[in-house]
Parts: sequence; structure tokens; C-alpha cells
Amino acid sequence: MSAETSSAVRWRYSVMNFGLTIPAQAGSFLLLYYVDDRKLDPGWAATAMTVFALYNAANNPLIGYLSDRTHSRWGRRIPYVRFGWLPALICFALLFMTPFNGVDSPVALLTYLVVVWALWETFGTAVGTGYLSLLPEMFRTYAERTAVAWRMNLVQTLGLLFGLALPPLLAGWLGWGGMGVLFALLSAGAILFGLGALFERPGPAQSPLGFGAALRATFSHRAFLVVVAAQTLRFFATGTLATGMGFFVRYSLGQEGGAVTTGLLAAAFVTAGLALWPWRALLAPRLGPRGTLMLAFGLSGAALLPLALALVQTVAGALLSTVLFGAALAGMILMGDVILADVIDEDELRSGQRREGMYFGMSGLITTLSGALTSQVFGAVTRASGYDPRLTTQPDGVAEGFRFFMTVPPIAGALLAVGVLLFYPLHGDRLGAMRAALAQRRESEGPVGGGQW
Repeated sequence: MSAETSSAVRWRYSVMNFGLTIPAQAGSFLLLYYVDDRKLDPGWAATAMTVFALYNAANNPLIGYLSDRTHSRWGRRIPYVRFGWLPALICFALLFMTPFNGVDSPVALLTYLVVVWALWETFGTAVGTGYLSLLPEMFRTYAERTAVAWRMNLVQTLGLLFGLALPPLLAGWLGWGGMGVLFALLSAGAILFGLGALFERPGPAQSPLGFGAALRATFSHRAFLVVVAAQTLRFFATGTLATGMGFFVRYSLGQEGGAVTTGLLAAAFVTAGLALWPWRALLAPRLGPRGTLMLAFGLSGAALLPLALALVQTVAGALLSTVLFGAALAGMILMGDVILADVIDEDELRSGQRREGMYFGMSGLITTLSGALTSQVFGAVTRASGYDPRLTTQPDGVAEGFRFFMTVPPIAGALLAVGVLLFYPLHGDRLGAMRAALAQRRESEGPVGGGQW
């Protein structure tokens, strides 16, 4: 067996997650920016976001497949990170700097969104797929992966705090464009900090599968299908909550300005960061990946019930619900990549190949569809409630419409995820047997080179 990675390598890899998380999460405010600030028609915005969710879903597996087959002086995954991060962050900043508005130039505004978003999605997918595909390759044992997952998700929680809690507040101080530039600079610093610590191990001797064969092999893997279904429901639940918070605060709670929105989201993600250690130390070792995720999903749905039933009508009550949701979120973010790494390990045991790129790419394809679902629910709720950003006074149904949007879809997604995970096969004795067999195979193959220890 090869030596384990150093603590420095684990931290540098993990800190890069901060640079990926900020723009991905701040993108949740594009609806608020383009619809409520720039006055783009809500139906146009929902349609555009749906199209891009589908586009991003399609390019995820393609980029993952290409990375599995890439041969370069930097390796298979690293070139996508090394050469993709700068254009991705430039496009992210430009998304919040449109010179058009939906009253005077609605077509120009929509065109700007479409073009810049397409570029951002393409480069961002390349960076994210390359980065995540390195996790199971760089860190081979369960102990290493849980140690890295704790660091990654501690950093990710900070990124969530920045990316989801601060944009409304920063937009009030710096403008939306200033917020985008500041976040791009912070992300660039985190990515550059970790870039030199990335390394790859020698690939398998077998010829890689063709694209069609790789797709068939991936979609015939039951454990993978269950994981991505649950993860899609997770992103749907958190996506609707994050997207709806600004609208909920303004129209349901009657609070103007971004400070309340920032405070509520910050409370959720600070709580998630603080709760990571108890989940990792007390619950994850006893429950395993599947049990940990099931408990986390169940608790997240329960946390939002008071909001959904209109038992909470004040900012203080909303704060309590978001804190409870943050405690549950910690379990979801802790286990997301670890459970997928187990799926990839089982595939290696079955096929003799390492196909991290394809698995993370296909995971991205399916989970990205949560964005399309979120957009369609948003469009349906705004139409049904009568919301119109051009009106100075909104209809009475808008307040309840945004309460529904921010609570019922996340609760439904959480409950469905618990049900889906009941069918996940890699748990208990089967998971232990798989890990032992893979460790024995790697032991028999001898040490591998190419690492930075």
C-alpha cells in the first residue's frame, strides 16, 4: 500500500473547495439579481435557468469522460483545474455586471445572461469535475477520505456562508458587480493555494471504455443510481431554500434590505460548520455513510415544518428553523463525496478501472437537474401567486407563495431522499467486504508512485 498523504496536502486540497463553493453558491442569487434588480421577466429567467441546468447536465459526463482519457504532462485531471479556473471566475464576475435592464432592453439582458452563463458553466464544470475526481484517487483509505471530507466540508461551510449569506449584504455596500469581483478574487486565492498540492497516481493498464460502454457501465451500477438520486434531492432541497430566502424575507416576513437574509443564511451555515465535528466523531462512525445521510435528510425536513405550517411569522422564529436546518445540513455535506468514493471503489473492484471522471461527471449531470426543477417550481409559484417585479405593491398571494416555495419543496425533497437511500446496497457487511477486497487487491499490486507525500 502507498503511504498516506500528509496533513498539509489534505489541507491544501481542502482549501481549494472554498474557491469552488463561493461562485457555485452565489449563483443562487442570479434570479434575485436578474429578476428583482434588473427586472427580467420571471418566466424568461426561469426558462433560461432550466435550459442551462440541462446544458450543464449534458456537459458534466462529457468532461468527466474526457478527463478519464486525457494524457498530458500534468496528468488526467489537473489540466482541467489548472487552465479552467481563471476564465471560470472572470465569467462569474461578469454575470453580476450586466449593463442592461429588463425594462429598456429585455432581449439584450436575456442574451447577456445566456452567453456569459454558458461560458461560466463550461469552464466551471471542467474545474469542478477535475477537482472532485482527484479526491478518491489522491486519498485511498476510508480514514484518509473522512479526514479530508471533514476538512473539505469545514471549508465548504465557510464557502457556503460567504456564497449564500453575504451576497445581499455585499450587494448593498458594493453593488452586485462589486460583490462578484470580490468573490472572484477570494476564490482565486483559495484555488491557487491548493493547486500545487494536487497529484495523480498511475492509471490502470486496461484500455479505457468507449463513451457508450462507459455510460452503460455507470447506469447499470445500482449504488451509483441511488446516491445520485439522493444527492439530486439534496440539491433541490437546499437550492430552493437558498433561492427563496431573499424573496421570503422581503415578501413573507416584510423585511427590507439584505441584512436579515444574510443573518438567516449565515446562521444556517455557521451552525453547519459547528456541527461537522459531532457528525464526524459521534454519528458517522456508528451509522456509516448511508445511515448518516438518512438521519441528516430526515432532520432537515423536520426543521422546516414550522415555517411550512405558518407557525413561524417572525424573524426570530425563522432564525430557529434555519439553525436547526444548518445542524442537519452538516451531515449531508460531510458524507456526499465520501459515499460516492465508495461507489467508485466498488466499480474498480468490478472492472479493474478507475473512472472517477465519469462517475463525478454523471453525478453532475443528474444532480444539476435539481437546478432545472428549482427553476420550474419558482416559475410556477410566481405565476400562481401573481408576483410581478415591476409592481410597487405585490398581490396578497405573493407572501404565501414564497413561504410555500421555500419550505414545501425542500421538505418533499428531504423525505424522498430518505426513501431512496433505503435501496442503497453498500452498507453493513457488504460495504466492509468490498473495502477489504479492494485493500487486498491494492496490496497485491504493490506500491504506486507519482504521489506527493
